[in-house]
Amino acid sequence: MTDVYLDSPPLTDEQRAVVEQPWDARVLVTAGAGAGKTHTLVRRLDALCGHEDPDEALEASEILVLTFSRAAARELRERIARHGERARRVRAQTFDAWAYGVLLQAYPDGEWGGASFDERIRAATEAIEKGALEAGDSAPPSHVVIDEVQDLLGDRRELVEALLDRYQDSCGFTMVGDVAQSVYGFQIEDPHEREAETGRFFEWLRRSFPDDLVELRLTENFRAVTPEARIALAHGPRLQRIRDADEAGTLYEELRDLLLDPANAYGELIDEYAVQGLRGIEDTCAILTRDNQQALVVSRLLHEHGVEHRLRRPLEERPVPYWVAELLRRTEASGLTEDRFRSLLGEIPLPHEPNATALWTVLRRATRSPGRTALDLDRLRRLTAEGRFPDEAADPETARIVVSTVHRAKGLEFDQVIVLTPPTVAELHKQYKDALDLPAEARALYVAMTRARHDLYHMSSPELPLFRRAGGRKNGRRYIAGWRSYDRYGIVAEAGDICRDDPPGHTSDAVATQAYLLERVRPGHEVVLCKRHNLPMGESQSPPYALVHYGREIGEASERFREELFRVQKVNRTWDPWWPDEIHGLRIDTLETVAGGVAAGANAGLGERGVWIVPRITGIGMFRRADNKEEQSA
Repeated sequence: MTDVYLDSPPLTDEQRAVVEQPWDARVLVTAGAGAGKTHTLVRRLDALCGHEDPDEALEASEILVLTFSRAAARELRERIARHGERARRVRAQTFDAWAYGVLLQAYPDGEWGGASFDERIRAATEAIEKGALEAGDSAPPSHVVIDEVQDLLGDRRELVEALLDRYQDSCGFTMVGDVAQSVYGFQIEDPHEREAETGRFFEWLRRSFPDDLVELRLTENFRAVTPEARIALAHGPRLQRIRDADEAGTLYEELRDLLLDPANAYGELIDEYAVQGLRGIEDTCAILTRDNQQALVVSRLLHEHGVEHRLRRPLEERPVPYWVAELLRRTEASGLTEDRFRSLLGEIPLPHEPNATALWTVLRRATRSPGRTALDLDRLRRLTAEGRFPDEAADPETARIVVSTVHRAKGLEFDQVIVLTPPTVAELHKQYKDALDLPAEARALYVAMTRARHDLYHMSSPELPLFRRAGGRKNGRRYIAGWRSYDRYGIVAEAGDICRDDPPGHTSDAVATQAYLLERVRPGHEVVLCKRHNLPMGESQSPPYALVHYGREIGEASERFREELFRVQKVNRTWDPWWPDEIHGLRIDTLETVAGGVAAGANAGLGERGVWIVPRITGIGMFRRADNKEEQSA
């Protein structure tokens, strides 16, 4: 195979060995941080689609590419568009999106839109084992490609194992991963089961395909271009083998010492010099935190100092871009030609220049209208309503500075990375006691330190308030507490806190409110939840709250938010909840498209499709009384 990709980096011998494997090969690739995995996979896909022997070439529809996040799917799609010649029709999907498609094919009358991520994954596994991929006009894949397979744990691991096991005689695969970067073990609650899951999929592959599994390695690093950015790389091989807690603790402290070199100090977020440096950043920068609490507090401090940034949301939260609602509302036609699609898209105010050609292709494929000359808008609305809007059409991340947990940043890279000072092993033992997983802590620190292309820094962690969960439940709403059991100072915003059942402004002027959202509301803007009156909306709910943006109402709190605020404020059975007059410190995360009732949209003057724009909020909302503006406890 010769290099004909003049605009693409040439393949190394290690990469070429992966790319040139036949379509029916079973390939397991161990690839270190920054080893050019995505570049290798793009060329691998091109080779699968464009083999010189027609009998050895696959159609794009015969290749299944699965990713863990929309960001990963989008990056792969963009890389294919830039550097792929023959694989342009190959589609990368998240596990959730693919599982959803399997279920719709196997059980078209099922109510899968309301099922959880894990429920859909488990149901799809069962459907595959029963032959769902062989029904109707569909066919099982001829080749499966998955990156980051070290994170295949629990239900997702069983899904992939079921797929490869059922079609082991007819399906090749290319699996790429690195045990040293396995950081999602915390999803497994039982510590013994969690330890067993580390590297489990690798061992399953070796056991299931003992005679024909091809194991290859990518060892050269292409990401880190400076000595500072490369300081952690030598520890990767040791992390791949580590299991013992004592050895993990030693390795963790070694990595921590490397990171905390005084030459890498960035300062503190209360230091004006450090803040000025962040304001002046022109390249991409990530501030990586150990957990969500740190990320929320760092984001709040950055907002207070006027530093533009984006708080990276959880992988499972998938807002549909707001331009979809505008696209659907600006025409009454059932279909759009490409020219009309481009024209309407150009009328919608966007913070970035959209790739209209790529969006057109993705949406036509997602609505199953590739043979038509028009985009089916009824099907597009249905995808939105069912939570199946294609990952590839999600809005790109355009913020220069991103605040993210280490786990949400895995697989990404940035010009500069600032890691919050990690705790010592002794501090970890004191905080987590028997629940401490030192091998996972070492791997997470390694992942954080290998995201940088140029500069790697450390920054002191800001002082954190006391976060607790309502009712003491693992999934209860987080709130800001005090040392007294009845103290309640604030609440953490979540996706779904703003009502979607009715359009914003439906009791006054929904059309004007939609225009205001488009023209005036931007990510990062501060908003306030204001209590409308003192009467609770139900026996286990708070009173209603309006979302206010610079004096203008742009939404209202959802039923879910009111119920969870009740749980936070209901300290005990005899305690009368106290309802804050205002909840301050919240920010606009994004504007998103939602599909509600057709009647609700029509009654509000928003057309007959039942779609509209709703703001999504984020941050830590602090409780206040309207009279003195002081933060209050219950």
